[in-house]
Order: sequence, then structure tokens, then C-alpha cells
Amino acid sequence: MKEFSTIELKQMTDDMVIKSIGEYIRSVRLDRNWTQEQLGDRAGIHRTTIRDLELGKRSTLVTLIQVLRSLDELGVLKNFKVNKELSPLELASLDADERKRARRSKAGQSTKKSDW
Repeated sequence: MKEFSTIELKQMTDDMVIKSIGEYIRSVRLDRNWTQEQLGDRAGIHRTTIRDLELGKRSTLVTLIQVLRSLDELGVLKNFKVNKELSPLELASLDADERKRARRSKAGQSTKKSDW
């Protein structure tokens, strides 16, 4: 399947993006030789919902996830994972809070003895 360039994606309208998603769903479904009804049964949604999705009609995000999961294509969402990277200052702050050594008790302070 051909990937879109960044320039192509920026030039696409919302409806064009939705239509492209529908074409992708249809292509994968046909590669698996499944009917819309079979995919709908696997996804737990009605055949007409699959038809509407493939035709580029607006659909819910939950429906898209159900269909992608049924097609074993959730991997297309891998770019949505957020990787939180700590800045050097945040890392140093975390490092400073961590204890590095045990302390001796100060002179004159009584330490509680065990009841054992």
C-alpha cells in the first residue's frame, strides 16, 4: 500500500482523508477476501456501518478502532504513541531527590531500640 507524503497529507481536506481511510479499510478487507458482512460480524457492527466507512462517510473513532482490530491492522496507529522524554533538568532533579547514602545518627540523638 502506498504511503502519502507529508505534502500530500497537508493538501488533503478532512473529507479526502476520511475517504482515504475508507479505501484502506476496503483494500485490506478485500485482500482477506471478506465481505462487508463478515467484517461487520467480526467487528461487532452492522454491515452498513462498514459500507459507510468504506465510502468515506463520517464515522466514530471507536468504529474505526473496532474495524482495524478485526482486520488485525491496529499497527497503523503506532504513530499516535506519545513518548515522554525528560529534559536534562528534569533528569537532574529526579537524580537529586534519590538517596545515595545512608546517614549516621547524629551525636546526642537516641535511636529507638527494637522491642525484640
